[in-house]
Amino acid sequence: MVLGGIMSIVARFKKMFKNKTEEEKYTTGLAKTRNQLLSNFDNINKRYNEIDSDYLQALEEMLISSDMGMPTVLSFVENLTKRIKKEKIKKTNELKEIIVEELMLLYNGQIDQNKLNYGEDLSVFLFVGVNGSGKTTTIAKMAYRLKKEGKKVLLVAGDTFRAGAVEQLQAWASKIEVPVVAKLNADPASVVYQGLEKGKNENFDVVLIDTAGRLQNKQNLMNELAKINRVIEKFIPKAPHETLLVIDATTGQNGISQAKNFQEIINITGIVLTKLDGTAKGGIVIAIKKVTNIPVKFIGLGEKLTDLDLFNIEKYIYGLFKEW
Repeated sequence: MVLGGIMSIVARFKKMFKNKTEEEKYTTGLAKTRNQLLSNFDNINKRYNEIDSDYLQALEEMLISSDMGMPTVLSFVENLTKRIKKEKIKKTNELKEIIVEELMLLYNGQIDQNKLNYGEDLSVFLFVGVNGSGKTTTIAKMAYRLKKEGKKVLLVAGDTFRAGAVEQLQAWASKIEVPVVAKLNADPASVVYQGLEKGKNENFDVVLIDTAGRLQNKQNLMNELAKINRVIEKFIPKAPHETLLVIDATTGQNGISQAKNFQEIINITGIVLTKLDGTAKGGIVIAIKKVTNIPVKFIGLGEKLTDLDLFNIEKYIYGLFKEW
C-alpha cells in the first residue's frame, strides 16, 4: 500500500468524513492523544538525526508509553526496521510517511469489521464490561443512534443488583424516549426473558441488554452471563447477534486485561472504546485489536448522545496525524 506522503494521506482521509462536524469530532476527540504522540515523535527526531539502534529503541519506548502495548510495538518496529533496510532510509525525518503507512498496515483488512450484525427479525445486542466503563451510557447512545436510523428499540436492565444501575438506564430511556424492561433485585435472566418476550410480541427491531460488571468474582459473572446467553439463544436461535465489550480507554493497559478476562467468560464480537477524548493514550485502539483479535466497532469521542461513532481506522489515523 503506497499512500504517497503525509499531506496526501491527510487529503485522502479527509474525504472519509461526511461533513465538517464529523471531521471536527475526530479532530477534537483525539486531540490529547494526537498532541502527546506528535510531540513525542518530534522530540525523538530532534534528538536523533540518523536512524540507528538507539533511535529505534527510543521510538519503541515512546510507543509503548502511548499504550500501543508491547506485542503491537514490537511488531510495528520490526516491520519498520525491514522497510528502513529495504528502502535504505538514513534520516529520521524521512520516516514520517512510512510510520503512518505501517500503522495502517497493522489494521489492514479490518476496516469493514466495524459493521453490526443483525438478525433476520428481532436483533439482540448484549453489552458487557466492568462497572464504571461507561456501559449504560453507551447503551443509551446506541439506542439513540439506532432510533435515529428508524429502528424500534427496547432496552433491558439486566444489571439488576447494582445500586443505581436500573435507575440510570430508566433515566436514559426516558430521555431518549424508548421503553425499558426493568425489575430491581430480580434474577437477571428472568428480566432478559421478559424483555425478549416484549421485543418479539411488540415487533421491536433491536433489544439492547445491559449486564452486570462484577469482574472481581469471575465465576459468578460467568455463570450469570452463561445463563443469560442460554435464555437468549433458546428464545432467538443464533442470538445474541452482537456481544459488545465496553472498555474505558482512559484505563490504558488495564482495559486490555479486561478484554482478556471477558474473553475467558463469553464470546465477544466487538469492542466499544469509551472516553477516547479524555486520554492521551489512544494507542489502545490499535493495541487491543492486536492482542485480542477482537475488532473495535465503536468509539466514544464525547459525552453527548451523538458522540458514539463506528470505528474507522482511516478516520482514526487522520485524527492522529493531521497536524504532522
